[in-house]
Amino acid sequence: MTFNSSTYGWFLVLVFSLFWLLHKRREARNGLLLIASWSFYAAWDWRYLSLILFSTLLDYIVGLQLGGSDPADPDKKRKRRVLLTMSLVGNLGMLAVFKYYGFFTTELQALLGIQIPRLDILLPVGISFYTFQTLSYTIDVYWGKLKPTRDLAEFALFVAFFPQLVAGPIVRASEFMPQFEREPWLDRHRLLYGMSRIMDGLVKKVVIADVLAIYLVEPVFAEGSTASGLYVLLGIYGYAMQIYCDFSGYSDIAIGSARILGFYIPENFKVPYTARSIQDFWHRWHISLSSWLRDYLYIPLGGNQKGPVRTYINLGITMLLGGLWHGAGWNFIVWGGMHGSWLALNRFWDRRKLPWFGGLFGRLIGTFLTFQLVCLAWVFFRSKTSTQAMDVLHRLTHPGDQAWSLLPELNSWVWVALILGYGTHFLPGRLKEGLREHAIQMPAFLWGMLWVLVIGLLAWLAVEKVPFIYFQF
Repeated sequence: MTFNSSTYGWFLVLVFSLFWLLHKRREARNGLLLIASWSFYAAWDWRYLSLILFSTLLDYIVGLQLGGSDPADPDKKRKRRVLLTMSLVGNLGMLAVFKYYGFFTTELQALLGIQIPRLDILLPVGISFYTFQTLSYTIDVYWGKLKPTRDLAEFALFVAFFPQLVAGPIVRASEFMPQFEREPWLDRHRLLYGMSRIMDGLVKKVVIADVLAIYLVEPVFAEGSTASGLYVLLGIYGYAMQIYCDFSGYSDIAIGSARILGFYIPENFKVPYTARSIQDFWHRWHISLSSWLRDYLYIPLGGNQKGPVRTYINLGITMLLGGLWHGAGWNFIVWGGMHGSWLALNRFWDRRKLPWFGGLFGRLIGTFLTFQLVCLAWVFFRSKTSTQAMDVLHRLTHPGDQAWSLLPELNSWVWVALILGYGTHFLPGRLKEGLREHAIQMPAFLWGMLWVLVIGLLAWLAVEKVPFIYFQF
């Protein structure tokens, strides 16, 4: 059941209707959402629902046990560490088996020349997201920053809340769980704001991301492609917009779906390609993951408090593991290593107060260079192997016998998608929010007509459905 399917549309309408009939009764409304969330996940493969239940029960019990001991009591320190280790081993162990076992066994076989039994299992959708979400809860309770909940149903709903279950944003228990306790409310502005975000997400996904994926990116990155240099460059820029619209489109639909149910989910993107540095980029891209890595990995490693060399090492470790979080492959590790190196260089430059262009010109130069570095790293992220990535880069700079500027006749919707994607991305934020607020004030019949037009466009476009990119993570 994907967000860009009619099945999800009817599912959301049903849940929305029943929820607001029951919204004054806390146990009933939360119970409905829990059943709906488990049903949503089971629609992918009901067998993998057991993994969510395992993670839920493990961290619920660990949280209760941690909450029953004083973090300041030295006699309880060992017990608390054992409990935290149980949570880490349980969640990360499950992630390791389903996501990384095949990769590491293949590498060990090649290195040692021995046969290691393989497991033919599919990667459960969303496993990286909900394991990190439950771990943040356990770690916060361990640190004494959060009191554990005694309500198992509400904790299960925190883990499985269907709008953001499969591909985030990764929410924190301290921000999200208190919303289960309050009686939700809905007015015209919240309803139409949520619907407008859902509409944004659908257009981003179907009209921009899927069109670019099928008609531009796939031909450029396909094995054996003979694309010219300009075609490759266009494909790289196309993938940068594809992955942004694909992932931020999912987040838009998640945020909008939660909003019409009376819940707030934090933003996951803030126009990342306008970033003026790599550090600024990671303040704007996949914010829920970058803040998770900062709070639960980079800072515990020492952050920037143990000298510059240790800071650079901590940045490298954090981004290498961040790359590995995205997928079990050397291409993801290289992608993470590239970003880690650039973040270290960014920190070195700032620390030494080295000269840089000032004013508007300097900001434009910073944005341009940052975007080029991000796109270079996207080549490795998109490629299935590092070898394939190097082949793409080779074709970019060595077009062979054909002219570098040779460009095949592209589907006209490719140009529409590129112009719409980059044009709206670089519009001033105030202008975009102002347009949204004006749209929210439109009469109901105009909203109905707008939805008919959008659904008609999506149906008429009728491109092949492309899975959300972050489903594989």
